[in-house]
Amino acid sequence: MFVIFLLSLALLLGLALVFPILKHLFVKVQHPSSIPNGSMGWPLIGETLGYLKPHESNSMGSFLEKHCSRYGRVFRSHLFGCPTIVSCDHELNTFILHNEGRLFQSSYPKPVHDILGKLSMMLVTGDLHKKLRSVSVGFISTSRSRPDFLHYVEKLAISVMELWRENQEVSFFTEAKKFTMYVMLKYVLSIEPEDPLAPKILEDFLCFMKGFVSIPLYVPGTPYAKAVKARARLLHTLEKIVKEREKTREVKGDFLDEMQLKGNLSDEEKVSVALDILLAGYETTSGLLALVVYFIAQSPACVLQQLKEEHQNLRRRKEDVEPLSLEDYKHMEFTSNVISESLRCGNLVKFVHREALQDIQFQEYIIPGGWKVLPVLTGAHLDPSLHQNPSHFDPSRWVDQAINKKVSPFGGGLRLCPGTDLARVETAFFLHHLVLNYRWKTKEDESPMSCPYLDFKRGLLLEIEPNRD
Repeated sequence: MFVIFLLSLALLLGLALVFPILKHLFVKVQHPSSIPNGSMGWPLIGETLGYLKPHESNSMGSFLEKHCSRYGRVFRSHLFGCPTIVSCDHELNTFILHNEGRLFQSSYPKPVHDILGKLSMMLVTGDLHKKLRSVSVGFISTSRSRPDFLHYVEKLAISVMELWRENQEVSFFTEAKKFTMYVMLKYVLSIEPEDPLAPKILEDFLCFMKGFVSIPLYVPGTPYAKAVKARARLLHTLEKIVKEREKTREVKGDFLDEMQLKGNLSDEEKVSVALDILLAGYETTSGLLALVVYFIAQSPACVLQQLKEEHQNLRRRKEDVEPLSLEDYKHMEFTSNVISESLRCGNLVKFVHREALQDIQFQEYIIPGGWKVLPVLTGAHLDPSLHQNPSHFDPSRWVDQAINKKVSPFGGGLRLCPGTDLARVETAFFLHHLVLNYRWKTKEDESPMSCPYLDFKRGLLLEIEPNRD
């Protein structure tokens, strides 16, 4: 699910869809008084450019702040070529997310289908979505407790950090992406970092992702055209791996084996699901890791010190080379709070895309059938009526478990990201060795940006040095 926010700029092509444009230009739309107030903006583009204007991800951004101040936390607009209801209200967002398939459904324009593929879990609906998702959820839920997988995550984290010993600066976001991709390649396809195929797949994914954040114009040399070609190469690579595994019938205990054993997936579905899992796990965890490292650097020294003490105490209970376990993870209480607060403040996923299947009454509002609906997850995370001093990074607020009902960093309902727990475990294990071995600080002008995909002004360039104590 995490890839949703990366698609937002690509959706600009929806502005070129003939029907929404003609309707906006030539059909006078009647707005019943119960439809939320708002502005439909300029002809053709509506308010899309303002909505997508980059801003620091630990803020609402000027567009949402001004519209919420003027119209309330639920308002109408014209975005991505369609009349749209925008919700920054947590109660309405929860209603939307938990009525997937009944009142709302995931909805993206054709260009997104072209680049992701018709069988992407993010795009399919109904029984097909349930079938593809069940394969992913089953394997992910068991993998997070498998000692061999957890040991691999820890081993790879240590090897990554060993390479920093002689460095004074580290481009952390790049390192995080490399780490998470190599974890996912091992987890999904049993491909090791030393395999010549691993850096090639990573390179294609980096190219693939740039297509999501560019104008979707298929002209040779453009980022979008390069992304389409990169996806074709990825599909070809995965198809070869699937066919070879079927031919040899070798069992490796990875996600591909799980799909083979299910027996109810076509080769095309296997390839699509594998691509989805690689993409989501790679982007989600790397973004989460980067946010955690950023907010620790921006916090008072006591936050890092408390983290360090928690992990030192954990290490004292273990032998020198004894690997971490799931039971150790359960004892990382302050670490868990830091991860949760980083998700709330950093807003890994700004919003998701839905469409109303019929006219829907919610409290005093009517959401017209056929309209797009954008639940803005950031709205609830930074809502002062839900969180005291919401822009302040404060892990201690998570001592009160009630806060879990006031956030939705990975969406919700039937499309809740299946890899949420796995991302948190990977991040916690990485953080264990980072806080015990290094101290770091960010550049003064560094900050996480919502573009609306997550990025950093300077790539999260860290000044880093080994701990001396």
